[in-house]
Amino acid sequence: MQTKQILIPFLVVLSVVFLGFQFFEYEVEASGVRTLALLTLTALYVNTVRHKRFFFFMFLIFFTLAEILGFISWYVLIDYDASIDYFYYASNILYIMSYIFLIIRVIKDMNFRAVVSKLPIQILLLLILDVFCVLIVTGTTKGQLSFYEYSLEFVYNTVIMVLLSLALISYMYRDDKKSMNLLIGSIFIVFSEVIQLAYFYVSDSIMLNVICSVCFVFAFLFFYLQSILVHTEQFEPIREKLKV
Repeated sequence: MQTKQILIPFLVVLSVVFLGFQFFEYEVEASGVRTLALLTLTALYVNTVRHKRFFFFMFLIFFTLAEILGFISWYVLIDYDASIDYFYYASNILYIMSYIFLIIRVIKDMNFRAVVSKLPIQILLLLILDVFCVLIVTGTTKGQLSFYEYSLEFVYNTVIMVLLSLALISYMYRDDKKSMNLLIGSIFIVFSEVIQLAYFYVSDSIMLNVICSVCFVFAFLFFYLQSILVHTEQFEPIREKLKV
């Protein structure tokens, strides 16, 4: 039996179990299953994707490392100096680095200079929207975090909004199935992160946590789907216009 035929059903089962644990508020168990699911997804990518991309692989590696660290934090007790949560800083830095790798992957698939010259107004509007969204979303944590924690959240939110904007620009540039899946995955990951912030700092409603988890599962589903595709060269409307 092929590796793919084993890993995909196992990954589906893990996703369902993860959502079940989140629904019944078994946070530790959910964290463990989520970590195992990321490890399985990484193994699936390595064993089944023919055209592997270094930066996407690094995205999976660093995201998985952050998940492993988050799971370990449930069991390791540290005598924190000045109430510094080292696990919080380390895991969030790993998440940020993982998204940066994904951003680099998106940029490498574009002729960025051509896109900027052709879509200056759209890019400017996206930049303004990003600033507005980051300020609003990060503002929900104001007064509840220290200066350094708030700064880290600000950087984190900035990075995921940059990812979403670049994924949108990539879709406008390519207009193919790979870029569409990347855009949908980015939308779901942003929804997941924003809803998670609302769950942590606004309301501890279990439904928020479940919706956040559902968005997370769908985000990585579409990230994987885009990873098995290649860009369709003939669908590049911007390049065609630039030739005219």
